[in-house]
Amino acid sequence: MGDFDDLLAANKDFAADFQFGGFDGVARAGVALVTCMDSRIDPLRMLGLKPGDAKIFRNPGGRVTVAAMEALVMGVHLLNVQRILVVPHTRCAVASNSEDEIRARVTESAGVDASWQPFHVVDDQIRALTEDVHKVTSHPLIGDRAKVGGFLYDVDSGLLTQHA
Repeated sequence: MGDFDDLLAANKDFAADFQFGGFDGVARAGVALVTCMDSRIDPLRMLGLKPGDAKIFRNPGGRVTVAAMEALVMGVHLLNVQRILVVPHTRCAVASNSEDEIRARVTESAGVDASWQPFHVVDDQIRALTEDVHKVTSHPLIGDRAKVGGFLYDVDSGLLTQHA
C-alpha cells in the first residue's frame, strides 16, 4: 500500500458526489479568515459556512504574516471579501512555548540542530491579535474596504470571543 492510498481512496468517495464544481472562486459569503493550522479548528463549520463561502488562510498561530496579507489584499480586491476575521486559539503551541522550547523539541524530534529555525512564538495572544488586526486595518490596500475583527477561538468550547 502506498503512503497516501487511504487519503486517495477517501478522495474518490468525496468526489463521487462532488457538488462544488463550477464555482468561480469568489467568497460567496464575503468572508476571509486567518487562523491557525491546528486540526482542532474547523474553519467553515465554526462560522456556519460551507465550501465556497470564505477564503481561508492558515499558519502556525493564526498570524497576519506577509503571505496572509497578500491573500487578504487579493481577497478584498478580487474575491468578494468584505469581512475579515483573524482567529488564533486557546492552547496554541506557539503561544504556550518559548522559541527555545519549540526549537529544542524540534531538534530532539529531527535529530538535527533547529536553533536557526524561527517559529515566531507569541508571548501575549491578545496583544498579538490586536496588532494583527491593526496591520490589516492600516494596510493601504485594505483600510476601510473590509470590516475586520479579531477573535480568540476556544478549542474546548468551540466558542469565539471578540477581542479586537
